[in-house]
Amino acid sequence: MGFLVKKFLRLWTGNCCLGYRWRIGSFPTRSDLQTGYECFSAMTHLPLALLDELKDPIRFKPLGPDVFGRTHPQELLAAIAEDGEPLLDLVNQHVVSIQAFRSQTLLQLFRLAAKYETNPDRYCRHNTPLTGKILINAFYEPSTRTRLSFDSAWHRLGGDSINITDRSTTGIAKGESLEDVAHMFNNYGDCVVLRDGNPHAVYAMSSTLRIPIINAGNGIDEHPTQAMADLYTIFKWRPSLAMPSVSASDRIRIGIVGLPSRMRTVRSLLRILAKFPAAVEEVVIIHDADLNSSISVFDPEQLEELVEAGLNIRVSTDLHREIPELDVIYINAISWVGDTYEVHGQAFRLTREMPYKPEAIVLHPLARGPELCTSLDDTPHNWYFSQARGAVFLRMALLTCMVNRAERVIDVV
Repeated sequence: MGFLVKKFLRLWTGNCCLGYRWRIGSFPTRSDLQTGYECFSAMTHLPLALLDELKDPIRFKPLGPDVFGRTHPQELLAAIAEDGEPLLDLVNQHVVSIQAFRSQTLLQLFRLAAKYETNPDRYCRHNTPLTGKILINAFYEPSTRTRLSFDSAWHRLGGDSINITDRSTTGIAKGESLEDVAHMFNNYGDCVVLRDGNPHAVYAMSSTLRIPIINAGNGIDEHPTQAMADLYTIFKWRPSLAMPSVSASDRIRIGIVGLPSRMRTVRSLLRILAKFPAAVEEVVIIHDADLNSSISVFDPEQLEELVEAGLNIRVSTDLHREIPELDVIYINAISWVGDTYEVHGQAFRLTREMPYKPEAIVLHPLARGPELCTSLDDTPHNWYFSQARGAVFLRMALLTCMVNRAERVIDVV
């Protein structure tokens, strides 16, 4: 059956390509015509064979590879004492950079996210704190996880949403300023989530918004809620890192495969780690030895800022040498710049055969490319699917607080 499916899809793809070439006016070649003939033959014969083999139901397994990430983070709940006061910081506040967050506010966000993740039915079915609220989801860059997780988070809590995925369908295409668009958003919703390749867009809109805005990625600058989801995952994996005092044996060595100067996920992750320096033994930045000379690993003063915050940072170009000593491996290869993207670190690829520590975890903001082999999916090192799933609950917690509904879901204010 696998052979038939692959052959049919290959020929069908060939036919689609042929149709596309005809539509744009180019004359088909002899090879095109042969492909079309083969596809016609496939279309008239192969589907019957496929249908014969698909008479039985196609079933799925309710549990997949992400079972290696902890779905129910009770240990993290126990590690963080509930205190609603730090969450009041989020009332009437925009989320533009991770820099503005206190460590205590982040810990309470993680605790609320853990409450949601541990018992989602209580808040999604019986206590829907965002009922009557409207989210404006404006995404002008491609997105699967971030856009859908914000939308999912808002709907799970009882709210409704408006989605904009194409700048050309808005007044911006007519020359309307971002500040004026923000004025209009004030009338239509209760919170805005913005992803824009222009790093200045979120700042321009925040200047005239009277409702909160969340930066969901602004060019190569920052992605604060991704960093929150990343650290939430790490704390679920090792809850002792969230304790007021972290023992030397629990502190982690984290390897980050990526460029802090070009990748917003890496930049924000480093900044959030700097809020918890006692949890980190060492951060190893791993980059390609053949890095273009015009690109620096760090922006000016970026490294100094992190070191001053208490992080111990080292730079390496040898992933295989570093792997055996790392507790957490965070890998990314994509950097969005304007309306396109750059690929960095093509020399690196994580596979299941590498010499990981037995308890080491692998994280990736996704979508992945060749740098993260699917052979890791069914190993205990795979926490990247758990990372994506937990982002929904983290964003549920954040959104609840930003629209001043936290008192409905926490016990101690």
